[in-house]
Amino acid sequence: MKKYYIIIAALFSIFISCGSDDENYTVPDPDPVVPVSPVVVDLNAVPYPVLSSYKFFEGDMKNLQPAYKVIPYDLNSGLFTDYASKKRFVWMPDGAQATYTSDSDQLNFPTGAVLIKNFYYDNIQPGNTTRIIETRLMIKKTDGWIFANYVWNNAQTEATLDPNGSYTDVAFNHEGTTINTSYRIPAEFECATCHKVGQNNVSIGMKPQNLNKNFNYNGTSKNQLTKWIEEGYLKSEGVPSEIVSTVDWTDTSKPLELRVRSYLDINCAHCHAAGTHCDYTPMRLAFHETVNPVNLGICVTPLNATVEQPFIVAKRQPNKSALHQRMNTTESSEMMPMLGRTVIHAEGVQLMREWISSMDGACQ
Repeated sequence: MKKYYIIIAALFSIFISCGSDDENYTVPDPDPVVPVSPVVVDLNAVPYPVLSSYKFFEGDMKNLQPAYKVIPYDLNSGLFTDYASKKRFVWMPDGAQATYTSDSDQLNFPTGAVLIKNFYYDNIQPGNTTRIIETRLMIKKTDGWIFANYVWNNAQTEATLDPNGSYTDVAFNHEGTTINTSYRIPAEFECATCHKVGQNNVSIGMKPQNLNKNFNYNGTSKNQLTKWIEEGYLKSEGVPSEIVSTVDWTDTSKPLELRVRSYLDINCAHCHAAGTHCDYTPMRLAFHETVNPVNLGICVTPLNATVEQPFIVAKRQPNKSALHQRMNTTESSEMMPMLGRTVIHAEGVQLMREWISSMDGACQ
């Protein structure tokens, strides 16, 4: 009889232990949800008639809050556009990556990549309100980049494709002064004036030398190129640990000539280079080329020299320098850059004036 008690006790023990296991059992987590970018870029259908169709931004579109995998970026020095502020973003299809060629060459972007640049003022008069003027897209198709410019409506709820270009009146505050101008939104064909080398459309600022800087990503500061590698947007292979980079031309702690070369690279080099719109001129203004003073135009005679401006850059004489004169005018037949501005960039002119005045010696 004792034997049966032992068997019953053993079975009861097993039953209890099974019950205990059931109580501690937890349902395993399902497979983690992998976020997917909501962006829609059908290369057979773009450019879309309206900006919202791409789904680049979440919530109220005018807040320019980027959707998942739409990555913000900035440049060491930005292109001057009538004092407009800019918010820049990049998006690439899943699994697509850009590749590095050199510090001074544009990144090689994959098919389907989109560069997004928003132009806005946050000091529109009379109430210091914010107004987004336009959003420019560069979309990489299988046969190269295309341009798509979108003009925002007054309600700031939508932007509509405008391939023909237009003007819009703006009045904004700059350094305590109200500037009134007729802001130019470029036509598609005008974009190619600056964004073309040979027969190929190209980006302007997307060089490692310009992107090599920290950016604040939701409170965390990180190098942009490192961020792109982490996001899978840039292949790490070939990217050097040290990159010869431009600087913020407004940073007065940097050497004056380095600031000048950085300014000229982003504002002028896209036309003053081989195979570009102004390749017939003697100037070569890319950052890596201006280590040579001849490429900067120092003591170089311009094609249309005058008594008033006998040199592109006349040492110690900004008023006799064609470079200074062309930056300091809005006369369409003389001004440089010839597109992209309707007002004089006073701070840029002052930078050139300070640099030219600081030179030793004189041109003969």
